[in-house]
Amino acid sequence: MKIPLVDLASQHAEIADEIRPALDRVFATTGFIGGPEVAALEEEYAAFVGADHCVGVANGTDALELALRALGVGPGDEVILPANTFIATAEAVSLAGATPVLVDVDEEYLLIDPAQVERAITGRTKAIAPVHLFGQTAFVDELQGLADAAGVPILEDAAQAQGAMRLGRAAGSLGRVAATSFYPGKNLGAAGDAGAVTTNDPELAERVRVIAAHGSPSKYVHDVVGRNSRLDAIQAVYLRAKLGRLEKWNDLRRQAADRYAELLADIPGVRTPRSAPGNQDVWHLYVVRVDDRDRVLDTLAESGVGAGIHYPTPVHLTAAYAHLGLGRGAFRVAEEAASQILSLPMFPHLGAEQQNHVASTLARAVGTSDA
Repeated sequence: MKIPLVDLASQHAEIADEIRPALDRVFATTGFIGGPEVAALEEEYAAFVGADHCVGVANGTDALELALRALGVGPGDEVILPANTFIATAEAVSLAGATPVLVDVDEEYLLIDPAQVERAITGRTKAIAPVHLFGQTAFVDELQGLADAAGVPILEDAAQAQGAMRLGRAAGSLGRVAATSFYPGKNLGAAGDAGAVTTNDPELAERVRVIAAHGSPSKYVHDVVGRNSRLDAIQAVYLRAKLGRLEKWNDLRRQAADRYAELLADIPGVRTPRSAPGNQDVWHLYVVRVDDRDRVLDTLAESGVGAGIHYPTPVHLTAAYAHLGLGRGAFRVAEEAASQILSLPMFPHLGAEQQNHVASTLARAVGTSDA
């Protein structure tokens, strides 16, 4: 049995007939950039996350950078973010000209630790950027008091949490501004690269839109140095069809997570994830922790199980951020987790038989560990 880490083909099959007429309209009108499909997606996604404004952009990394620039973050500024994240979070800070200030994560959920954030705030801090990792929502309610006291905004990296909730509020509407990615493998994935910024602040939304369009509020008028980061209509068509199914698909992910929790509960050597109190997770990834992880991963692959690692190297240990001077030992929890985390197959169309195979294969793998 071959089980992929993510099954995009099944998602496409579900929407293929629906998107065809809309794609035909786009090609017939040649309205490939912007237009009514993009405007409709922006309105619908804003409503989905409970934000007043959504600006579609080219990808999730751009969404982060554009949000930072719209907040006025630039050279000499610092932005606090977790060491346990995809490198794009830090990249966006660097691309905005600021310095990423990394902090460790909590032991249980591997989310940014508010206590570490409090210690990292300085007079140069210009924003706090929690990451809603694995389909969880970071503890923005705890971070908000720190942000208010420091007089800085919260920028949510919500790329992995489309539809996730924290204390009844959706990821993407918890901070001053949020960035998301519609990379194909996300819970809401495009047919290529795409992203968006959400906010309740109309002026901030307009700044993002202007910067993303070559700094131009109208044709050939350039008020600031911008860039080209536009969402195209084809991606909007694809995303609108998937957005209409996202709540159902997220619920299927939750059911799959519950099955995993039951199947893996009594396997020694497998630490399963759980939801934090107050969170409704959307299980973008189902991440367990095991010893001798690399050998276990190889064993799963040999048995047809498409597992993965998210992420094998904390940001401070990458060559790209060696200049920060933070060597091994700087962030104990993130470093320890990086050697143990293992992402099991997770997608809306994951079947019980497939999960049984994953669980039995994982049990055999950890049972033969030398660790």
